[in-house]
Amino acid sequence: MATFEGNFTPDISLRFAIVVGRFNDMVTLKLLAACQDCLKRHGVDVEPDSQQVDYVWVPGCYEIPLAAKHLAFSQRYDAIICLGAVIKGDTPHFDYVSAEVSKGVAAASFQSGVPVIFGVLTVDTMAQALERAGIKSNLGWGYAMNALEMATLMRQMQKISPAPVQQMIQPG
Repeated sequence: MATFEGNFTPDISLRFAIVVGRFNDMVTLKLLAACQDCLKRHGVDVEPDSQQVDYVWVPGCYEIPLAAKHLAFSQRYDAIICLGAVIKGDTPHFDYVSAEVSKGVAAASFQSGVPVIFGVLTVDTMAQALERAGIKSNLGWGYAMNALEMATLMRQMQKISPAPVQQMIQPG
């Protein structure tokens, strides 16, 4: 029986896209910086003019899934990282946005067969968001690690699949 596991070995052929919500950019810029640091330390060229990482800026979290799905179906990327922050307020807006962005990111991944990493903070307060995107512990690093691991895992699994995963999944 075979065992498949992703790894974190530098591979210059891996391509990534990072979708970032501009709303709450005090938080998302910190997530992006940690994400870039992780990728760079694992051999990925993160410069904006590189051939390995493309950046897509969207107005807010609600727009992330549409951009992620478009990127995933382009078949140009081994993984897509979605970064954003939804902070609870006094209205139900938080609940709607959080639910739709999480469902949309998952759907983009399931429908395309491309790993789409959910790096959207859903928190009660700005303090919680800054804590999760802070210097002490920045979740952006972990989102990049997830992308690296899933990208390499999917490459391994495609070697045994009779057809690319993207062809087996019907867009819906």
